[in-house]
Amino acid sequence: MASSFHKGFIRAPDIILVTLYVLTCITATQESTPAANLPEPCYNYTVLDDPWRAASSQPSNPSYMSDWSVTWSGWYRLFINGLSAQIPDTCVERYRCGTDIPLWIHGEHPRVQDGVVTRDVCGHAANYCCFFGSFPIKVKACPGNYYVYELLRPTVSRSAYCAVHPSVDPCYNYTVLDDPWRANSSQPSNPSYKCDQYVIWSGWYRLFINGVSAHIPDTCVERYSCGTRYPLWIHGEHPRVQDGVVTRDVCGHAANYCCFFGSFPIKVKACPGSYYVYELVRPTPGYAAYCGGINITLPEECTKQLTQECLQNLLEQMENITAQELPVTTVTNILNLVFNTLEKIVESSSLSNKTELASYGNRLLEANEKLISTLVKPTNTSDNVSFTLAAVGAEVFMVGPVVTLEKIPRLDTTNSSMDIDLIGIAKNNNETRSANVGFMSFNTMENLLKSDFFNTPNNTIKTMMSTVISATLPKTTNTKLTKPVNFTFRHIREFDPNGSLSCVYWNISEWIVDGCSVLKTNSSFTVCSCVHLSTFALIMQTSRPPESDSLLELMNLVCVIVGLVFFTLALMTFALCQWSPGVNNVARINICISLLLAHLLFLLTQRFLSLIRPQQVLCAVIAGLLHFLFLSGFVWMFIEAVLLFICVKNLSQISSKKRAELRNGFLCVIGYVVALVVVGVSVGLVPDGYGSEHCWIKMDKGFIWSFLAPVCIILALNMILFICIIISLNSSLTKLNAEVSQLKKNKIMVFKTLAQFVVLGCPWILGFFTNGNKVLEILFLILNSQQGTFIFLIYCVLNHEVRQQYRRFFRCLCCAKQH
Repeated sequence: MASSFHKGFIRAPDIILVTLYVLTCITATQESTPAANLPEPCYNYTVLDDPWRAASSQPSNPSYMSDWSVTWSGWYRLFINGLSAQIPDTCVERYRCGTDIPLWIHGEHPRVQDGVVTRDVCGHAANYCCFFGSFPIKVKACPGNYYVYELLRPTVSRSAYCAVHPSVDPCYNYTVLDDPWRANSSQPSNPSYKCDQYVIWSGWYRLFINGVSAHIPDTCVERYSCGTRYPLWIHGEHPRVQDGVVTRDVCGHAANYCCFFGSFPIKVKACPGSYYVYELVRPTPGYAAYCGGINITLPEECTKQLTQECLQNLLEQMENITAQELPVTTVTNILNLVFNTLEKIVESSSLSNKTELASYGNRLLEANEKLISTLVKPTNTSDNVSFTLAAVGAEVFMVGPVVTLEKIPRLDTTNSSMDIDLIGIAKNNNETRSANVGFMSFNTMENLLKSDFFNTPNNTIKTMMSTVISATLPKTTNTKLTKPVNFTFRHIREFDPNGSLSCVYWNISEWIVDGCSVLKTNSSFTVCSCVHLSTFALIMQTSRPPESDSLLELMNLVCVIVGLVFFTLALMTFALCQWSPGVNNVARINICISLLLAHLLFLLTQRFLSLIRPQQVLCAVIAGLLHFLFLSGFVWMFIEAVLLFICVKNLSQISSKKRAELRNGFLCVIGYVVALVVVGVSVGLVPDGYGSEHCWIKMDKGFIWSFLAPVCIILALNMILFICIIISLNSSLTKLNAEVSQLKKNKIMVFKTLAQFVVLGCPWILGFFTNGNKVLEILFLILNSQQGTFIFLIYCVLNHEVRQQYRRFFRCLCCAKQH
C-alpha cells in the first residue's frame, strides 16, 4: 500500500485504500488499548536491543531489516549494545537504521508528568521525511530518563523503527540556549554588556531566539550586536549532515576588524531537521558573547526535490518568529529563500488548485508583513529602511514625536510607489506621536494571487498589469487614515487602449474593488486612490478575441506562399530577360524585393513565434525590420505610381540611358532612405515600441501610427494618381485610331488598368473597413497577398517581348532534353 503521511493526515490513491486504512487503524487501536488493570509500562516492558537499529547503521541491499513481519505486543524499551536508546523525534536519513525506510516519531517526546501520549510515525522515502505514515504509537516518559513505546506493525514492508542513543549523538542530547539578547539585531547599552566568559560551558548546545531555532552566524557580525561588546561568530561555513562533527574557529568583532579577537575553536554538527548543535567553550576576550541568528532553512530532503511541504515548512518557520527586531540582512536572506522556493515550486506546476493558491498567498502575505514589521525601530525624528531583491522590494518609513518633515517623501519600489500622510497618522497617535509604514512590491506574487481571482460578470480576459503590492502600518496603535492613499503602478505588460483598468485589493479569496478607484492613467502608468491599506494590484479587462478561423488561416498561408512564388518569378524575369532601353523596371523590382522579404519574414516569424517571443530583443529587431520592409514597399509603390503617371501623361519613354541611370540611383535613395528615416525616428522617440505579442509594432502609446500615418499618406496619393492615370489614359486613347483604341480597351488595357490598382497597393485601404466582415477580409487577403502575381502577369506575361523570350527558352529546354 502506497500512502503518504504528514502531520496526522493520511493520503491514499483512492477511496478504497483510505477506507481499508481507516478500518485497519480502528482494529489496531482497539486491539492495542490496554485494560485498566494492566501494570505500569515503565516497569513492564520488553527489551528491544538490535544494534542494526542505530541511526548510523547503513544496510546493504537486499538485506533490509523490516518490522513489518514482527508480531508486536505490549510495551518496549530500546537499547543499542546495552545502552538505553530512544526512537528519534526528528527526520532520519533514508537507508539508515538497517532498513530501506527508517521510522521516526513526529513530535517531541513527552515529559514524565505528561503520562502516556500518542505520536504519529513517519517513514522517510522519495526525498520526503514523512512520505509514509504508519499507525500512531503510544509513548511514555519514565523516571530514570528513558522512554517506553507501545509499538505496532508498520504499514509498509522494508521499514523499521530507528533508535538513537541520547548521550552519544549530540543531535539528541543538547542543552537549549534561548537568550533573546543573543539575536544579532540586539544592541546593548553600556555598561550592560552580556558576557559568556564566566559561563560554565559543558557539552553540546542548541540555540533558540524567542523559541525559534537559531544558529551562530558564519559571517561577520557588526560590533555592539548580540547584547555584547564583542559579538562572536564562527569562521567557515556550517557543515552538512553527512559531514558529521567539524571544528570551526571563533572570531570576535572589534576595532573595525571582523576577526580582531580569536577564541578557542568549537565543534559544530548539522542535525536532521535543519538545525545545528555546538560544543561551546569559554571565549578568551571579556565582554564577548556568542551571537545567534534566526535559522530559517530548507529541510535537507528539500535540497533534492522541492515539494509543497517544503514551502509549508518555510512558512511555519516564518510564522514562528517572535523577534521584535531583525537586521535587514536576516530579513532579505529569509525572503530570498522563501521566494526562490516558491518560484521553483510554481515552475514545477505542483501548485494549481485555486484554493491552495489563495491559501498559500494569504499565509505568505501575513508572514511577510510580520517580517517587515521587524525592520521597524524606535526613532524620535524619522528613519527609513529599504531593499530590492529579484522577487520583492520593500521600504519601511518611521516617524517619531519630534519629526521635522512636513510630509514624508514618496515610498518607491521598482515598479510602484506610494504617497501616504504618515505625519497625520502619527499626530493621531496621541500617546506615542509616532507611526510606521511598510511598503512591499512582489514581482512573482501574481503566480499565487492570479488575475482570475477577480470575479466579473462579463466574459472578459483579465490581465495583471502591475506587480502585487502590500502596504501596512506596523507597530502603529491608531491605524486610521487621515487621507486616501495614492499608489502609482507602472504597467508591466502591453497596454490595450480598449481595455478597462480596475484598482483592486485582495480580500482573503478574491480581488475586489471596494474603496479603490482609478485616479488617472496613461499608456505607461496608472494612479490608484484607496481609502484603506491592504494588498493591491492593477487588473485590465479586455474583450475576448474572436475564435480563430482555421479556413481563413489556411487560405492566408496558401495565398502568401503563392504570392511569394510569383514575386520570385517576377524578379527572375526582370533579372534574366532583355528589356527595351526605354523600359524602367526599378520600382517594380524593388517592390518585389521589399514585399518578398517582408512577407517571408512575417510568415516565418508567425510559424516560429513560440520560440522567438521569449527572446525579447530578437522579437523587437524583427518588428523593426518588418516595419522598414513594408514601409519601403509602400514608398516604391508610390514611386511606381509617379513613373506610371509620367509615362501615361507623355505617352513616351525617356530615351537617354545616362539620364535613366541618374534617375534610378536617385529613386533608390528615396525608396529606402525614407523608410529608414521613419523607422529611425520611431526608435528614437519610443525605444520600446517594437516587440508586441506577435513580434510587430506595439499598439500602446499610439506607436502604431509610425506605420499607419505614412501608409495612409501614400495610399491617398496613389489613389489620386490612379484616378489621374485613368483620366489621362482614356483621353490619350481616344485620339488614336478607333480600331487600335477599341482593341486595347477590350482585350488588354482594361485588365492592365484594373491590375495596376492592385500593383499600386490601393486595396490596402480595405484594411480600414474589414472590422470582422469575412467577405472583406477574404478580398483584402487575396488582393494584397497577390501583388507579386499581378506584377508578374502585367509586366511579364502580357509583355510581347518577354513572351517571345519565354518561348525561346522553353524551345531550347525541350531541344536539350531531346538530345
